[in-house]
Amino acid sequence: QVQPVESGGGLVQAGGSLRLSCLASGSGFLLSRLGWYRQAPGKQRDLVAEITSGGSTNYADSVKGRFTISKDNAKSTVYLQMNSLKPEDTAVYFCNRRSPWGSDYWGKGTLVTVSS
Repeated sequence: QVQPVESGGGLVQAGGSLRLSCLASGSGFLLSRLGWYRQAPGKQRDLVAEITSGGSTNYADSVKGRFTISKDNAKSTVYLQMNSLKPEDTAVYFCNRRSPWGSDYWGKGTLVTVSS
């Protein structure tokens, strides 16, 4: 199995946008659940958004209406479009792939910093 690889993080001003990408190839990708999590300094890792193999999505209340998760099955890639960013969105963002057999694969994370 291949570890997911995130990209697209960086520094952005409040109100700005970023798009995160995660290459999450591996056997069973088409049947995998894909998710984005984030962890701020001193805090636990929390779910931001997830997308099922069928395309259903779920979002944390704090990002609803601002973030959009999507995937490209042909590229084995999941995206997180983040708009109207706030300083409290500052965190390391991690990609997760849960295989059809229940195994979890985590990326190393990408840092998003939102300045006020």
